[in-house]
Amino acid sequence: MTDNLQPLLVHLLELRTRIIRIAAVFLVGFLACFYFSEQLYDLMVAPLTHVLPNQRLITIGIASPFMLQIKITSMVAFMITLPHTLYQLWAFIAPALYAQEKKLILPLVVASTLLFMLGVSFAYFLVFGVVFKFIVSVIPASMQWLPDSGEYLDFAIGMFISFGVTFEVPILVIVLVRMGFISIAKLKEIRPYVIVGAFVIAAVVTPPDVVSQCLLAIPLWFLFEAGVLVASWMYKTPQESIENTP
Repeated sequence: MTDNLQPLLVHLLELRTRIIRIAAVFLVGFLACFYFSEQLYDLMVAPLTHVLPNQRLITIGIASPFMLQIKITSMVAFMITLPHTLYQLWAFIAPALYAQEKKLILPLVVASTLLFMLGVSFAYFLVFGVVFKFIVSVIPASMQWLPDSGEYLDFAIGMFISFGVTFEVPILVIVLVRMGFISIAKLKEIRPYVIVGAFVIAAVVTPPDVVSQCLLAIPLWFLFEAGVLVASWMYKTPQESIENTP
């Protein structure tokens, strides 16, 4: 019984070490970013204030100004330290992988980070502008819109996570194919369901207007296709190779 528990304890200690390293690096990033918290706030709300010239966002809580800066700093620190976090997670599962699979750790970490950042950038530079212009266009002339900083930040973080995770779809497809959980042929077979699912997901996580939903659903579909294309190129099965032979 003791012999069986020993490997488990080793894995738990290794997991604890990885978590401590992730937390320590995140804390350093947080402290560094907090010095620029005011500038980070201005940068975060820029897409909304751009469509509301000469108007500031409001906040009504006693501690809201401080807590908002804590949230923004935490989000930026998370994104800055994301490569280290992903590396620690991949390194934890590396002992269970084959030698060839271990070689994929660094490319996957780099690709995952870049795709997540690309998703966040897509939301910030494109989606936010479209959504906020739409909202401003439907405000009645007799209504004054005073956006709350806290609600805006919650909305922004939710959109960042949604688009960041969405842009990880190619990595997910490649990993599933590489691990043998699904074949290229099966991925092509379920394509219609993926397209429908993309629009369902977009309808759930985006504001209730068609434009913003399409801005998530269409990239999600294209990213799935990109993942299938790359996986087909990297991991072509022997049967597929025979079928494609002239």
